[in-house]
Amino acid sequence: QVQLVEAGGGLVQAGGSLRLSCLASGRTFSSSKMGWFRQAPGKEREFVAAIIWSTATTYYADSVKGRFTISRDNAKNMVYLQMNSLEPEDTAVYYCAADTTGYGWKLASLYAYWGQGTQVTVSS
Repeated sequence: QVQLVEAGGGLVQAGGSLRLSCLASGRTFSSSKMGWFRQAPGKEREFVAAIIWSTATTYYADSVKGRFTISRDNAKNMVYLQMNSLEPEDTAVYYCAADTTGYGWKLASLYAYWGQGTQVTVSS
């Protein structure tokens, strides 16, 4: 089992920045990929970014490429999502996710473990 706890959400003005963090505990050695997803009211959960734990290879949704950066700290079992140039369209609940497989990094159905989510609100 892997437990994930997100932090760092909040209210920010358009153009501002936030950094989300995700602390992984439990059987973290078994996590091969970690990702961030988001879900806005009335919309489906969508992929934001992912990182392969062993190689630090990163993947991004087109909508956030160049603005968001995912990174990990092996020693602290932490994953971060640095969000810059935030837009009102980025408003959503952001979820951290982990899985033991290294493929399917953009598919929510291929992540076995999820955090409780953290709200990000971007005002115009």
